[in-house]
Amino acid sequence: MRYVVIDRGDDHSKQLSERFHTLAAAQGFTPDEHQPDIVISIGGDGTLLEAFHKYVHLLDQVSFIGVHTGHLGFYADWQAHELDTLVMKMAEDKPQYVRYPLIEVVSNTPDGSDRYLALNEFTLKGVEGTLVASIHINDELFEMFRGDGIVVSTPSGSTAYNKSLGGAVIHPSIESLQIAEIASINNRVYRTLGSSVVLPKHHHCDIVSAKESQRLALVVDHITIERNDIRSLRCTVSDKKICFARYRPFPFWRRVRDAFLVEP
Repeated sequence: MRYVVIDRGDDHSKQLSERFHTLAAAQGFTPDEHQPDIVISIGGDGTLLEAFHKYVHLLDQVSFIGVHTGHLGFYADWQAHELDTLVMKMAEDKPQYVRYPLIEVVSNTPDGSDRYLALNEFTLKGVEGTLVASIHINDELFEMFRGDGIVVSTPSGSTAYNKSLGGAVIHPSIESLQIAEIASINNRVYRTLGSSVVLPKHHHCDIVSAKESQRLALVVDHITIERNDIRSLRCTVSDKKICFARYRPFPFWRRVRDAFLVEP
């Protein structure tokens, strides 16, 4: 088994990373940062997002495992004190592979287009003022938006920024994307639905800038891109998915319960 470890960079995570390498060597695993079979994330959800984007070009061949080193990581199946058990199961058991949907975002400018994949969500905001844009669903105008921004989330990302905006929590088996508003302005000119909208996989959404030039911040998970020439964004459910290797059951609704409802 070829593996790579991505850690958060704090002392505790670095120590666990070194411990994992020692345990993995004893089991005959091979460290390989270029062509791994499995990516181990040690830290929090931010570390897992970093690992995802680092190996996004290998999604068809890698799976991910999260080990959290602080508060409960939503994407993490394992706690720091369970590292020995994890490596033993990796050596002895066959995992169950669980795949979560992703969002594909295509940013169109006069010079061409750029394509991004998001595991949690992407956010579009105005940098120097409010965002002004029209939202089209399946090539038909849906609403005119003016406000702080728009969040488009995956089902697994529905528990993140989307949830704080009052959006619904969606099970990852439902291949969809969710559009949520950030502080929309409603008057006679700009009218929005005022609630999140869930689109199935075969639908698409276009966010079209209503200004010839407005400086926008496009945030894909934790990566921020600022530009003043974005004309539109097309959002779809990607054909690609992220794959998690599960060595024990950890249902999604238990994950939600533990993250939001169970006191530590």
